[in-house]
Amino acid sequence: MSTLGIAPGLWLPRWARAVRAGALCLLAALSPAGACAGDALGFDDARHLLNRTGFAASPAEITAFARLTRAEAADRLLAKVPPEALTPPPDWSGAPFESLRRFRDMSAEERKLARRETLRQAFELQSWWLAEMLATPAPLLERMTLFWHNHFVSSFQKVRSPQLLYRQNLLLRRHALGNFGALLRAVARDPAMLVYLDNAVSRRGQPNENFARELMELFTLGEGNYGEADVKEAARAFTGWSIDYETGEFRFRPGTHDDGVKTVLAVTGRLDGEAVLDLLLAHPRTAEHIAGKLWREFVSPRPAPSERARVARAFRESGYDIRAALRAIFVSDAFYAPENRAVLVKSPVELIVGTLRQFEVRTGDVMPFVVTANQLGQRLFAPPNVKGWPGGESWINSSTLLARKAFLERLLRVEEPREMPREAMTVGPARPAGVPVLAGGVERYVRGMLEARFDGERWLAEFGGGRDVEKLKRVVLATAPAGPPPGEIRYGMDLARYLTQDAAYQLR
Repeated sequence: MSTLGIAPGLWLPRWARAVRAGALCLLAALSPAGACAGDALGFDDARHLLNRTGFAASPAEITAFARLTRAEAADRLLAKVPPEALTPPPDWSGAPFESLRRFRDMSAEERKLARRETLRQAFELQSWWLAEMLATPAPLLERMTLFWHNHFVSSFQKVRSPQLLYRQNLLLRRHALGNFGALLRAVARDPAMLVYLDNAVSRRGQPNENFARELMELFTLGEGNYGEADVKEAARAFTGWSIDYETGEFRFRPGTHDDGVKTVLAVTGRLDGEAVLDLLLAHPRTAEHIAGKLWREFVSPRPAPSERARVARAFRESGYDIRAALRAIFVSDAFYAPENRAVLVKSPVELIVGTLRQFEVRTGDVMPFVVTANQLGQRLFAPPNVKGWPGGESWINSSTLLARKAFLERLLRVEEPREMPREAMTVGPARPAGVPVLAGGVERYVRGMLEARFDGERWLAEFGGGRDVEKLKRVVLATAPAGPPPGEIRYGMDLARYLTQDAAYQLR
């Protein structure tokens, strides 16, 4: 066993490992994925898998997966886990529903106070989810919940009900690794979605096309695989799919439903919303569209057509089992290919949660980290538009890159007094956006940052006190550093901090 805890035989020279892997690959040549099924992952491949599918893996987790084959590792990741969050939800989540029409009879001052309270609840909802990402023993579940949140987009700015968005999060989490067809049908009845895309007010004679359009363009078929007539006819089919404004529950209103004959995707009949969903799930483009998005999430920005088709085929043949699509990705040669390493940019949430988990930072109130994610461009429960966060290189510009590095430098400052004067948070460009609207928000932000604790000495023990430089680099970075550190930085915490400032730390 090597000092990295890699399975026996993986310490062989590169050429010898290549010969050994080639022999095993010959035995697996007929595999649909083309994977070397009998070979153990090894340390670097295990690190790659865990950091692509989670937020950040510890050396112990990497070592455990290093002994597994691709198939065994994928099966372990995709094993069923309880979808319930471990973190207690906000107190108001179980309170009686606040009517969406309550603002109608309020005075201007009452409306102002109510909106401020709603904004406070939105912050609490963001904090709840971020805390769950930090605490979860099943990071892939949270990653997929976040993926579907950015696929089936709803936003606080329009829904204006934290309760509905909390319920939607539970829905996405419940189906995150389940069946896409069941997820699609549940989302089509989700009150937050019906409000966000205006279907709650769609009625016979005045159908609103927003939901039908995004259902086809974003949720299933993808752009260019339907016509305007299909959108108009599908919108008629979904009339009457609404909500009860007093309870926040789905409600079908037969009196406002158009039950006439419609033609959608060349099928004619008295189609209703369920029939349209059936047509979309039967269309081969739906599996291809979702397979492409999953590929861009976990592998590379541009999936090869053959790879997308392979994953889509596994997806369709399984009856839209999300686990089957992910497994087809996680066992593939392309997933582990050198050219697909360090080609994805960490989102703000991935950077923040991954760093806190990577360095085992103990947190109290996570509100400061929610504010940081908001500053960096990723407001949970508030994507910028119906297409969600574009991701990729759009996360990085001259401003956000400096803010990212400043956050990392401040978080890992272990040898200096952890003091953060109030003035630093209330004046100048460092003032956290959105904090002053909350009662005591600035003080809460400062207190939360001071509660964060990083025990550098304890963390470095896994790396021989920081002297196992190669292991430190291989755990922290997805690829080799962009350049060597200055001569005075050789090991220990100085090196760890330096690596988080390297451009490679922004990649996964």
